[in-house]
This record gives sequence, C-alpha cells and structure tokens, in this order.
Amino acid sequence: MFAVIKTGGKQYRVAANDVLKIEKVSGEVGDIVEIGQVLAHGEGDNVVIGAPLVEGATVAAEIVEQGKARTVIAFKKRRRQNSRRKIGHRQLLTTVRISEILTGGAKPSKKAAAKAEAKAEDKAAAPLFKAPKGEPDDLTAIKGIGPVAAEQLKEQGITTFAQIAKLSDADVEKIDGAMPFSADQIKDWREQAKELAKK
Repeated sequence: MFAVIKTGGKQYRVAANDVLKIEKVSGEVGDIVEIGQVLAHGEGDNVVIGAPLVEGATVAAEIVEQGKARTVIAFKKRRRQNSRRKIGHRQLLTTVRISEILTGGAKPSKKAAAKAEAKAEDKAAAPLFKAPKGEPDDLTAIKGIGPVAAEQLKEQGITTFAQIAKLSDADVEKIDGAMPFSADQIKDWREQAKELAKK
C-alpha cells in the first residue's frame, strides 16, 4: 500500500518502512508523528484520490534523526559599487521512517517508539571519537571555538590540537552531520590546529 503525502510544501510517494528526509518536524528521536495531509492512497489499481485531501487518512512516521542539509551560499555582487553580500543557509531536516498508512481515522500504534528510543540512548551515550590520553589542550585558542563549542567537542572525544589537525575529510563529514558545526568551519579549525600543534 502506498500514499502520497504533503509536508513542508513538497509531495512524497511513500510506503511502509520507507526512509526519507523532510523539512524539520518537531519531536525527539523515536517519537511517532502523524502526517495528516494525505493526497491519495491505495494498493494496485484500487486508489483513493482526495479533493484535495483524503478524509480520515494519515501517515504515521517514526523520527530517526534530526539534522541539517549542506550549507547553501547565496552571494550577490554589484559591479563598480564595491557591494557584496554573502549569506549561508542550512535547511533543518528530519529523517523519518514511515511506519503505517492509516485510513478511516485509525490511530498509530506506539510500538516503534520504545525501540527507537533505546537505540537513540545507545547512540547518544557513545562519543564520536576516543579521547587521547594526557592533558587536554585549550581548544578556545583556535579562532572560532568558544567555551561552549570546546565543551561540545570534548564531550565527543576531541580534546587536543593534534587530534583536530589529523581529522580526515571523512571525520569532518561525521562531525558536520552530528554536531552544529559546518564542514568549512571544521576544516578551518584543522588548519589552525596544525600550526598550534607544532608549538
């Protein structure tokens, strides 16, 4: 059975167990959210099309992850006026797994939420990296890392200049996906850390 849903101004054709990224919906990992804007649903040749929505139909989805899309840069420049404007935007996204397509006003079951919550707790408990032995460096010496960011990095096992200097591009992508820092920021920190690690 499939359904056509509308969320965030976009339409998606979904079926049970499909995983997709949609514009941010509020909720914690493991929560079940209901998407009420169902434009059509059916199985095979038996399709019900709404006008514009199908009455009593909803789609239950389980939140898998809250994250952000890649940074989009909007750059404007006017000739001969020395006028430039650069704005970056990262769209907030929610990854969801479609659990059920409900019709006739049925309510979603809550079974998936407990399982996902346990997975989320396990994931949250494990840091991204293993912190090296010895005294940690003062990461705030890197331009762009304040006390809050330094604490967040330490919670993920990043504690020294040498560790930041050795981050691979794959590590940068991992941090970009899991923490509120962009890949460009982290690469800039990496270059600064290489100089600080030599001292």
